[in-house]
Amino acid sequence: MSEYDNIQKAVEFLKLFAPAPPKTAVVLGSGLGAFADALGGAKVPTKDIPGWPPSTVEGHAGTLAMSPRGIVALAGRVHLYEGYTAAQVVFPIRVLVALGAQTMVLTNAAGGLDARFSAGELVLIADHLNLTGENPLRGPNDARLGPRFPDLTDAYDAHLRATAQRAADKAGLGKLREGVYAQLSGPSYETPAEVRMVNALGADLVGMSTALETIAAVHMGARVLAISCVSNLAAGIATHKLTHEEVLAAGKQAAPRFTALLQGVIDELR
Repeated sequence: MSEYDNIQKAVEFLKLFAPAPPKTAVVLGSGLGAFADALGGAKVPTKDIPGWPPSTVEGHAGTLAMSPRGIVALAGRVHLYEGYTAAQVVFPIRVLVALGAQTMVLTNAAGGLDARFSAGELVLIADHLNLTGENPLRGPNDARLGPRFPDLTDAYDAHLRATAQRAADKAGLGKLREGVYAQLSGPSYETPAEVRMVNALGADLVGMSTALETIAAVHMGARVLAISCVSNLAAGIATHKLTHEEVLAAGKQAAPRFTALLQGVIDELR
């Protein structure tokens, strides 16, 4: 069975729970699942979706919230470091776009490469560096999914970033900084030398998700808005050892502001 057929099989399953095709899909990063809890609607365990790779990471619940308001929210993305291929990592993104979502809101917990960042700060991603050595489009291209050579000049939609800035202002969050996000494969945190490298390459944030997902979404014609929650300062900038518990704690601390921002973005998009 082809990748396209596997995607369609998952779409047909999810149509049983979606009252209408969703317009917007939200993917929630580590510790940021509160938005899905507040969304309402059917909660579908991702392990029940045909072909869907299960998440194995603490802080990724493995549920897809199907709101009757035309929104789906995924708490439970998967990563390269779990042993999945790039194609498996982006399978959920492809399914959500095929289900109807033409706007993808990707969120993540990221390390800050600027000492002026504070834990819990929300940053809009304006561009990315894919430093994983992988690409979800590698291999034969299925034109039913998208073109062989998609353009990524405007991978992170400027109009959506402006929408997010308006939503942040209305929510009392002030002006959000924008930055370049570098995705590495993980799961080890970056060394101080690697942090200096990605900083020299122009990155402001570093993490283990999002860039591959963006490539797949753009390949299928979706618009992308991506938001990082700065969970910690990166190695060599931080003065302490990095832990996943710190990442989850930062997500929990930022959850009310993140939820307010996401809700504001969705309201603006209606």
